[in-house]
Amino acid sequence: MNRFANKTILVTGGASGIGLATAQAYAAEGARLVITGRDEAQLAQARATLGHDAIALRNDAASATAAKELAGELTRQGVTLDGIFINAGIAKFAPLADVDEALWDLTFNTNVKGPYFQIQALAPLLNAGASVVINGSINAHLGMPSSSVYAASKAAVISLAKTLSAELLPRGVRVNVVSPGPVETPLYGKLGLDKAALDATAAQIQAQVPLGRFGKPAEIASTVLHLSAPESAFIVGTEIIADGGMSQL
Repeated sequence: MNRFANKTILVTGGASGIGLATAQAYAAEGARLVITGRDEAQLAQARATLGHDAIALRNDAASATAAKELAGELTRQGVTLDGIFINAGIAKFAPLADVDEALWDLTFNTNVKGPYFQIQALAPLLNAGASVVINGSINAHLGMPSSSVYAASKAAVISLAKTLSAELLPRGVRVNVVSPGPVETPLYGKLGLDKAALDATAAQIQAQVPLGRFGKPAEIASTVLHLSAPESAFIVGTEIIADGGMSQL
């Protein structure tokens, strides 16, 4: 298929994991890609896989100021957008007794404040009929121990998909959420746990997935593309859960 020919799509956190898999899936269907991230070497490597006209920009996903800078740079380059995948995020788990203000601020700045102001800054660049997809998480629906801050941040963006879609709908712009379950990405190496605790956590999580495995980034990417394509034009302000049945069965 070539659903995104002559379309320009922005993927935040597009240099690795779900973001990169999604950017590659868009490119395979004809899109021109803009990706953001913090690691310049990763960005350059990712850009090389996305076609000669891809744009890779270093940008801080947690900063309202950086959101304005991103919109300004795209404006300077004459770029308008047909879709955005708000993917950049952070997941650090800690029990209630160990959560401090720094962890709270880091999580909410990256997962909520950043996406909010990115959408605000980029909204003027969205073409009629554009789609915004936010990366949520099934943790927003589960009472998983040690996930309180992360889960609350993802619940917040699920709510934003409803309110922002209502505001942007008069322009023909839809906002939806894809909420993955456990997926094989580098994010699981950044939970703030040592190897033994990480392995134990991964095994415990996998045992709760009815399909008996972690998801693959490409499987989440296919859902993001569906939400971005004209075929999903009747899906507005909602959430699609892709978790191998973990929160459903």
